[in-house]
Amino acid sequence: GGMVSCRGGGEAPAFWIPPSAIEQGELGGYVFIVQKGYQEREVGPESSVFTKVKGVARSHGKVWDVKEYVRPAEGGSVFSIITRVEVTPAQTMATCPESRKIPNATCDSDSDCVAGETDVLGNGERTGRCVPYYSGPGKTCEVLAWCPVETGQTSLGKMAAQFTILIKNTIRFPRFMFSKGNVKSNNGYLKSCTFNETTDRYCPIFRLGAIADWAGENFMALGGVLGVIISWNCNLDLPDSACTPSYSFRRLDPRKSPASSGYNYRFAKYYNCNGTTTRSLIKAYGIRLDVIVHGQAGKFSLIPTIINLAAGSFLCDWILLTFMNKNETYSSRKFDQVRASPSPPCRALPCPGQGSSPPSSSCRRGRHTALQRPSRSPSTLLPRHSVHEGSGVGVPAVGVPRAPPHRPRIKGTVGVVPA
Repeated sequence: GGMVSCRGGGEAPAFWIPPSAIEQGELGGYVFIVQKGYQEREVGPESSVFTKVKGVARSHGKVWDVKEYVRPAEGGSVFSIITRVEVTPAQTMATCPESRKIPNATCDSDSDCVAGETDVLGNGERTGRCVPYYSGPGKTCEVLAWCPVETGQTSLGKMAAQFTILIKNTIRFPRFMFSKGNVKSNNGYLKSCTFNETTDRYCPIFRLGAIADWAGENFMALGGVLGVIISWNCNLDLPDSACTPSYSFRRLDPRKSPASSGYNYRFAKYYNCNGTTTRSLIKAYGIRLDVIVHGQAGKFSLIPTIINLAAGSFLCDWILLTFMNKNETYSSRKFDQVRASPSPPCRALPCPGQGSSPPSSSCRRGRHTALQRPSRSPSTLLPRHSVHEGSGVGVPAVGVPRAPPHRPRIKGTVGVVPA
């Protein structure tokens, strides 16, 4: 609407851009420019990961190399490094006292031990006898198992922090036929470098202690699962050198879990001693590393460009209806013409005071005040998908006024009509 004059007899149309259109324009610009809406995108590259650990540790007269403290040895994307072990050497198949750590293993007499019974957490099958423990007071049920049961502890923690890990990663985006690796193509480069975010980004050799620090963990107290996340976010409209990997590190398992905290597993080494099969049982504690690769690539494409530009069609409509020579033709095809009833003429109101009260000074001067209802324009533009009043609910186009269904409020200016 606008200011209405009683003498003019009509309402001058005014151009108005709704706030929603402005907000949509800002959103469209954000999607198109900041979010690169003009690019075709591919998420989740094909990836290959190869790892190699190097280092030597020593504990209690024993030297540990990578063949002993890295599992598995193939060098995949998920592997573990032993930092502490419990070794029970020279185990043979025999009968011996059950460990006190096992629930219900302690006993006072043979009646407390049921022959043939096994415990899920136990080390073997009970023989039905209650025997003295290895050392100290007390008895436990005898079991048929690899004897003696687990004992001993050895730590590799201090030296393990200096182990180095090579993480070689190659990715490929098949839609764009683009592939790249995280290693610089220089034969002697990897022999004398370690990873640095600024100077040696293409040297993916990390110290195990540094990975724990970057993940916010204390290496000496650590036993759990660490994630090495490699991210590739590539804008293929730029040179290949602009597509670089970024690394982040974090702990993946909960620090304190009531069920089971840390990371450990058991394995055994078997050998033959004087014709008797013997083994060394090793309970290993350590760090498991999961190398996780994800990324996305984008490149200019005409189809997403057109789609995202079409999302701002309200701007196109405004340009076509305002500046084009054939705007009337475009308007007639886009909108229906709905004729409104003519507005009522101005009517003079009687001067206050006529009749029983004395007239006011303005009436004595031969003048009185006239009020006028706002008139509607001869026609109102409605989009073709709109419906007429009373037949349903229509959705008008953005920025196109529509006659309100209720009785309009009095709106206009106050004019003076000569007597």
